[in-house]
Amino acid sequence: MFLAKKFLGGIIDAVSNIDPAQFVPADPPPPRRPAAYAEQSENDEEKQFRRVFQQLAGDDMEVSPTELMNILNRIILKHGDLKTDGFSIESCRSMVAVMDSDSTGKLGFHEFKHLWNNIKKWQGVYKAYDRDGSGVIGADELPGAFRAAGFPLSDQLFEMIIRRYSDESGNMDFDNYIGCLVRLDAMFRAFKTLDKDNNGTIKVNIKEWLQLTMYS
Repeated sequence: MFLAKKFLGGIIDAVSNIDPAQFVPADPPPPRRPAAYAEQSENDEEKQFRRVFQQLAGDDMEVSPTELMNILNRIILKHGDLKTDGFSIESCRSMVAVMDSDSTGKLGFHEFKHLWNNIKKWQGVYKAYDRDGSGVIGADELPGAFRAAGFPLSDQLFEMIIRRYSDESGNMDFDNYIGCLVRLDAMFRAFKTLDKDNNGTIKVNIKEWLQLTMYS
């Protein structure tokens, strides 16, 4: 019990001095709509993306964690300047879970498009902050890379993230950088949804806490 209290206290200390107003999470994907209705209201760019999505997702028009893993790993094979061990099935399950707004266990068109646009944006940030061209972002480059992605974090929270997502030398490769940002973005959007008074604090019961932490 003492260790549990100490652990939770460390997390609370790490996040208590963060100003939620500084975060710039992406807008959430719109609610899922019938395909026929959605296609009528789409512009040419969205229609083109939908055709690509149909090819990637298959007949069910949804992307499973395994399909997401295959898609992302095919893409990064074309980018030799990004050092990565590849996206694992576990990291893709986590990304699907935090993006899965309707709890289907898969990504629909708008959920996938939201994730895809974020990955493209964050890939540009990753390359910009890999200043030595090593293919990874070093511990000294990470604070700037996270701020540029819209997430200014406290030093204590950075230390926790480095322990979780970086290698023994403090370097973070591409798949871990993306996985961490997807989780940060989704968890912060969940916080904003629960922060009804917009005062930077939330109150959750055990069921809400488990839903937030276990399916992610």
